[in-house]
Amino acid sequence: MILVTGGAGYIGSHTIKVLLERGYRVVALDNLSVGHREFVLCDEFIEADLLDPKALERVFRDHSIRSVVHFAARTAVGESVENPEVYYYNNVVGTLNLLSAMRAHEVKEIVFSSSAAVYGDPEVLPIPEDHPKRPKSPYGRTKLMMEEILSDYAQAYGIGYVALRYFNAAGSDPEGVIGEWHEPETHLIPIVLEAALGVRDHVEIFGTDYDTPDGTCIRDFIHVVDLAEAHVLALERLREGRASPAYNLGTGVGHSVREVIEVCREVTGRDFRVVKGPRRPGDPPALVADPRKAMEELGWRPRYTELSEIVATAWEWMRKLYARLGRF
Repeated sequence: MILVTGGAGYIGSHTIKVLLERGYRVVALDNLSVGHREFVLCDEFIEADLLDPKALERVFRDHSIRSVVHFAARTAVGESVENPEVYYYNNVVGTLNLLSAMRAHEVKEIVFSSSAAVYGDPEVLPIPEDHPKRPKSPYGRTKLMMEEILSDYAQAYGIGYVALRYFNAAGSDPEGVIGEWHEPETHLIPIVLEAALGVRDHVEIFGTDYDTPDGTCIRDFIHVVDLAEAHVLALERLREGRASPAYNLGTGVGHSVREVIEVCREVTGRDFRVVKGPRRPGDPPALVADPRKAMEELGWRPRYTELSEIVATAWEWMRKLYARLGRF
């Protein structure tokens, strides 16, 4: 059985869907602080917090867990700058509690949800896995700390791990069963689509004076289903003993904030107001993945390589979600 922490969250729920489609048995754990219970598609769900060691002990005692896929974490860069204590407790201490429970029950396999935020300002683009790690935010530092902890635990205790450093997760399940839903929303594409729906007054561009072709930040947007499939492939390679410690997950193509806004206008056929704002602390000017290692070693290939395809799945989901919520 596979334990998925953060299983009610955006990427966790999509990964559970792919795991179930591949025939795996799954138990999901989530404290529901930001996740949605209805997004958990497996039969077994446990509402618990990684900061509660007793609850974790019960989970591992009551289930025959072989592997862990670990998503549970706080993920907003800006929030981490404003309130780093929450991030160090939730992300680092929570992971230590999880690893302690794994050790106590001799669970030796974990796939970890890491981030491109570990790199900081890139020296080269696209970014390879061996790029220097200089995260610019407490969020990025927690992800790097957890990777370093996993490396130490692998050496000392024999816990096998893979850290998947993804760039900007986007899009939604093309079947429309689950999708992206954050409250408040912090991701660019759904924010722009909310403006297209009329549930948001405008889109604010945070910084228009970056050293990029149009002055706005550049990011590598990777479809959430492609991310989910990479987790399954990483788990399978880990079980075979053929996985590397870390892989980048991205398309290898960067899109600026202005470009994303224009693609959203084209896909939705709607216009909306855009305003300029100041830079946000912790935002590098450009983050684009070099995903060749994941492609070569995991046999992973993103299916959604065009930004318009990614936006289209997000748009279909968002219209369905907000119609259900009665907000437009």
